Amino acid sequence: MACIKNRSEILFLYDVTDANPNGDPVDENKPRIDEETGVNIVTDVRLKRTVRDYLHYYKGLEVFVLELRDDKGNLRSKEARMADFKDNEDILKKCIDVRLFGATTAVKDKTMTLTGPVQFKYGRSLHRVNVMYVKGTTVMPSGEDKKQGTFTEKYILPYSLIAFYGVVNENAAANQGIELTEEDVMYLLEGLWNGTKNLISTSKAGHMPRLLLQVAYKEKNFHIGELDKRIKFVSEKNDEEIRDIRDGVLDITELIVALRKHADTVEKINYKVDDRLVLSMDGKTVSIEEALRGFVLNSLTF
Repeated sequence: MACIKNRSEILFLYDVTDANPNGDPVDENKPRIDEETGVNIVTDVRLKRTVRDYLHYYKGLEVFVLELRDDKGNLRSKEARMADFKDNEDILKKCIDVRLFGATTAVKDKTMTLTGPVQFKYGRSLHRVNVMYVKGTTVMPSGEDKKQGTFTEKYILPYSLIAFYGVVNENAAANQGIELTEEDVMYLLEGLWNGTKNLISTSKAGHMPRLLLQVAYKEKNFHIGELDKRIKFVSEKNDEEIRDIRDGVLDITELIVALRKHADTVEKINYKVDDRLVLSMDGKTVSIEEALRGFVLNSLTF
């Protein structure tokens, strides 16, 4: 498949219920919060791991940045991982995550510094959130001389609706010799959606994808920008009381205005919407197809 020629933007929304979307390891693994606004923050690193894990474990694709262990159960080092490949060209050819996100490694006799064509900003919730501290107990004691199970504790968010914004940069691919293909980008979109649905570990169960848009442009070096700032979640409840996607509606009025303003530059829009998400435009409930009437649309079927 041919390499990407032009730029595209990605808007991805998912929500979290009674889970920790991205713990801070230097702060008791608490969910990351902007202290000034009370907004939940999720790093791009967390989102990229979601994609990597899905593409490797569910789609069987080769991924370079992966938690691998040796026969003794120890995590494999960067040196050991790079030894699995002949050279950097071999890594690029085989590993979809490097073609998407790039990689920076420096080990003896081998160095790789690639800025990925696909970059995401930090995700932010569309409302203020509450952090809940939960304590529990385990059945099994922590030592042989103990007669009772140990206490457990964790921090969760009762609810958070998170928006991520990203750009697929054709220049970053071409200038670094990264042969990123349209097929790779489709795998990325699938990884965002289905990877999020498959976050079902103890700390991550409760993730659901709600909206995914990829706006592909006809022109090089052009994108609208800040698509995540052109939407808002409108609810009659106070922010901290929101507990479900049906507790409000996603107002996409400003987003649609921006897209229509630049309609002549848009080649097509790939999209997927969860059926529990309610969209509104100009104060009225609307489907994504109605809102984007006049654009070339492609409903993603994964």
